[in-house]
Amino acid sequence: QVQLVESGGGLVQAGDSLRLSCAASGRTFSDYAMGWFRQAPGKERELVAAISRRGSTYYTDSVKGRFIISRDNAKNTGYLQMNSLEPEDTAIYACAAAASSPVVLPKRSNDYGYWGQGTQVTVSS
Repeated sequence: QVQLVESGGGLVQAGDSLRLSCAASGRTFSDYAMGWFRQAPGKERELVAAISRRGSTYYTDSVKGRFIISRDNAKNTGYLQMNSLEPEDTAIYACAAAASSPVVLPKRSNDYGYWGQGTQVTVSS
């Protein structure tokens, strides 16, 4: 129902910033909650941040105060602003969309039915 394409990843040094974008097409982006997941080598996939259709947000503890999730429904685009990047942030980042009620803030991978292909973020020491 919706297709997602991430962009904005790359190789940066510790302390730098990146902004990831998630461009949605197909259905109206405002109909979906959106989340950013990451998977690092040797580790399980984890939810980094999520935003409901109404704008409520969630962040995993390790990124609180450093990352900001946002959405621009008029542009059908979601964003993850990543500041003060650390080597531990190195991972493949994927955006995902979940059909949900306006106030729902999905936190489980299984809650998300649509996924982008992912973009690599590498943070050097």
